[in-house]
Amino acid sequence: MSTSTSIPFFSMGLSTFQVQKEMFSENRNKLLQNLRKELPNHDCMVYLEGGKATTRYDSDHEPLFRQESYFHYLFGVKEPDFCGAINIKTGESYLFCQKLPQDYATIMGHIATCEEIKNEYLVDHVKYTSDAEQELVSFCKGGGQILLMRGVNSDSGTEYKPPLFESKEIVCDEKILFPILAECRVQKSQKELNLIRYCTEITSLGHVWTMQKMKPGMMEYQGESLFRHFIYFNYGSRHVGYTSICGCGPNAAILHYGHSGEPNARQLQDGETALFDMGAEYFCYGSDITCSFPVSSSRKFTEKQKIVYEGVLNAQRTVIQMLKPGVSYRDCHKAAEGEILKALVKLDIVRPGSKTIDELVEMRLGAVFMPHGLGHFIGIDTHDVGGYLPSNPERSSGPGLRSLRTARQMKTNMTLTVEPGCYFIDHLIDKAIEDDSPLREYLNADELNSFRGFGGTRLEDVVAITENGCENFTICPRTVNEVEHVMAGGKWPPTKDEDPTLRRVRLTSGGSCSMPVSTPM
Repeated sequence: MSTSTSIPFFSMGLSTFQVQKEMFSENRNKLLQNLRKELPNHDCMVYLEGGKATTRYDSDHEPLFRQESYFHYLFGVKEPDFCGAINIKTGESYLFCQKLPQDYATIMGHIATCEEIKNEYLVDHVKYTSDAEQELVSFCKGGGQILLMRGVNSDSGTEYKPPLFESKEIVCDEKILFPILAECRVQKSQKELNLIRYCTEITSLGHVWTMQKMKPGMMEYQGESLFRHFIYFNYGSRHVGYTSICGCGPNAAILHYGHSGEPNARQLQDGETALFDMGAEYFCYGSDITCSFPVSSSRKFTEKQKIVYEGVLNAQRTVIQMLKPGVSYRDCHKAAEGEILKALVKLDIVRPGSKTIDELVEMRLGAVFMPHGLGHFIGIDTHDVGGYLPSNPERSSGPGLRSLRTARQMKTNMTLTVEPGCYFIDHLIDKAIEDDSPLREYLNADELNSFRGFGGTRLEDVVAITENGCENFTICPRTVNEVEHVMAGGKWPPTKDEDPTLRRVRLTSGGSCSMPVSTPM
């Protein structure tokens, strides 16, 4: 996975991935091409502010900086307090950095010159942030217009707000840039795909290593600790993409468990299932994988656990086989629900009566057991942008479907997760079996009640859409045999792919990364 030493790159050293910095100039060119198609007048300049250094409340402690995602996409700058601009007509790129006092070097090390920054980030011009506003004024006096970002992230509901300028001479547009730049991030370049694949492969190996260490009596947070140590020690992943979810037993039914109020602090009990949702991040690109496995002295699933697990796995298989350009992600979500309902029929939890599985899906029975969406775009953000842009299908209002983070038709080089799940959540069960619930007659309340406290099972893989289907970047154990083999200490990756339908095309080669011989604990 290394690149030629003649090409500027970012790497954490040793055998860690080398990110070609040309990736960011290619991203800028992609934005330019799309803006030039849309704009009748090319006398415009894109202007963005990068992430800012912050402190913990009123203290002087600075949390480890992570770049703002749109700014990273265009410039790849590691440090805070930069701004950037791109001239749409000429294609010239600008970075504006702080002019730091020499004493700063005592605390933070060498202060890079403008020329060094220019060479580091492959831009045409580097100036100081104190000069940025005047640069924009001069551009506007020549008849130009500044394009700024303003829009709402459809996952968070948070508004991206443009910077405020003191000068009234800066002519701005706040409508054009946001949807075009967000759309640029949806279909990945080959360099981006290589980086996401690396993140996914090291995440996969981290999950396997962690699974093999877990046993009854350990704490959930120890699983989180093992994973984070593995990906950083072996592969240079200093950040994780999101808060690690390490739920066992009933905690596996809490979709975003692991937050500060529920800090992965339960002890693992013999006979439960664990749901570990964790992802590495490398140079701001990330992965997002969930594994579910037995916490048992036998290292095996119980029969009921196996039926639930195989129902979720069948849902994942079905979707991965469906995915190709032109397929609706909303249709994939419904197909996944159908497979999970089939497993619940086997458990005598669901009793269809005269209804078909498809009819039960349309009644939204599946949302009782899979209340979240099937998956999401992934890239620089875990829940990456572009799900519900103005030109895309609108969000559904029905249970489960309203949580789907995109309803778009698939296009080549989209990267997204496939993460069906089956959960037994008390308040959703209570509502479904109420006397006036239209779903009650299709549920065996006695059997369903016996699953309270069971928790949940989720399987989450990262895939890229190809011309004829998809490639699954994830190289985790997925079949029951594979999981039980790994839990018993078996070798991974395997020499033979037990389930080619999952399209783990690099599974038997171990991908581009190999499992370390040993990782100190």
